[in-house]
Amino acid sequence: MSQEQYEININPDWIKKYLVKIIGGIILLVILATSVKTVGPEEEGVVIQLGQYNRTVQPGLAFIIPFMERMYKIPVQRQLKQEFGFRTSSAAQRSEYSKTAYSEESMMLTGDLNLTDVEWVIQYRIVDSYKFLFRVRNAEKTLRDMSEAAMRKIVGDRTVNEVLTVGRQEIASSVEVLLQSMCDEYENGIRIDQVVLQDVNPPETVKPSFNAVNEAQQERETLINQAEAEYNRVIPRARGEATETVQLAEAYALNRVNRARGEANRFNSVYEAYIKAPEVTKQRIYLETIERVLPKLQNKIITDEKGSNVLPLLNLNGEPKKLNP
Repeated sequence: MSQEQYEININPDWIKKYLVKIIGGIILLVILATSVKTVGPEEEGVVIQLGQYNRTVQPGLAFIIPFMERMYKIPVQRQLKQEFGFRTSSAAQRSEYSKTAYSEESMMLTGDLNLTDVEWVIQYRIVDSYKFLFRVRNAEKTLRDMSEAAMRKIVGDRTVNEVLTVGRQEIASSVEVLLQSMCDEYENGIRIDQVVLQDVNPPETVKPSFNAVNEAQQERETLINQAEAEYNRVIPRARGEATETVQLAEAYALNRVNRARGEANRFNSVYEAYIKAPEVTKQRIYLETIERVLPKLQNKIITDEKGSNVLPLLNLNGEPKKLNP
């Protein structure tokens, strides 16, 4: 091959033409890669043009102007959470947690000047992507600071016993209300779904003493419950017996009063009859008395008025003997 033919094969114009095509293809690929964005089904895309808000795009493919526009993807349909006093190091069937470097944010002072270790979780959603990005600088960090401030305020108004035992649900509800009001005031576009107290314990240095106090309080509550149960078992029965005795006494008194009134009325009626016919009434009373007394006697003796003749009548109460044929 001659030198003239070799120079034709390496013509610079040919090389420039292909270099331009290659560079143009690379630029086109870069433009396509930077201008086509995919917004997930749980997200919204907030487009910033030259540093200012331009529009909000819904899930799907979205196109932006390269080097002039920028898109932020905000998970508006996803429940998010923040952990305080611990972090989840691995989420699986048996999650693992790390607490070593986060004790400062969970150590709090109660209203009665005692220390307690409070671990909690807030669950929230982003309901307004524009406010989330533009109303507050670094909204997630601000939400963490607000949550810690709200928890310290609520815990600081209660005693250590309330925080560790009966007041946990009330504390969580109060923090949720207070934190939501702070979010509304800051207009950060966040809605608080739930505040959960994960674990509440006394500091490690006083934990044995506190457990002993708790055991004593639980034993006291047990004895009080047993005493109340015994009271509820004995007192109602005693009251029932007392009521029954009173009712029996009232019934007996009513019966005696009614009987006395009946006897008094009967005596008055007999007396009135006696006044009208003394002899007849006397005879009737005599016969009624004999009729009532004679059946109670075994042997009977009948005499005349002067008592000169005595005629004993034997076996007046016995049945007559049958004669043998």
